[in-house]
Amino acid sequence: MPDKRDLLLNALESYKTTYSDEEKALKDIISFVKSNKDCFKRTSLKGHITGSALLISPDGKKVLLTHHKKLDKWLQFGGHSDGSPDTWSVALRETIEDSGIEDVEFVTHDIFDIDIHAIPENKAKEEPEHLHYDVRFLIKAKTEEFKISHESNELKWFTFSELEKAGLIEEDGLKRLFEKWGSFG
Repeated sequence: MPDKRDLLLNALESYKTTYSDEEKALKDIISFVKSNKDCFKRTSLKGHITGSALLISPDGKKVLLTHHKKLDKWLQFGGHSDGSPDTWSVALRETIEDSGIEDVEFVTHDIFDIDIHAIPENKAKEEPEHLHYDVRFLIKAKTEEFKISHESNELKWFTFSELEKAGLIEEDGLKRLFEKWGSFG
């Protein structure tokens, strides 16, 4: 019987990147998944796998971002695997839930980007600071009509130049993600 981690490991091992920071992250994510049977569960508090997506407009010229309530910053959609080894479904589920847009589709089922980032301690939930091993996909909306969820302060469509003007292309992981989108297609 195949290990529940095999699908993700196979996709990660075939993932190609030209970004040096991603090469190290790729090795670290593969190592983390191989050495942690519970890598998809939040109980693995040194870190866990998350799935996220950059949601692009029907014409591909804008991205929809969420201003995340807890983290107080603009981000792509994404979230915890909650035990599911199907990172693609996690990214799709989180995108639909948090954008309110149900009519979406993967631009490609290949991994679009990966990132490892620290999540601050949450004393209310008794969670220490930990890492999100984030596997990112590119998803296209078939409409620009969205609904703001309880996890967001605001949602907004951005062009690449609007991202630059708003200073949202500063953080390395997001900068790379947006640059990839800007050169995609």
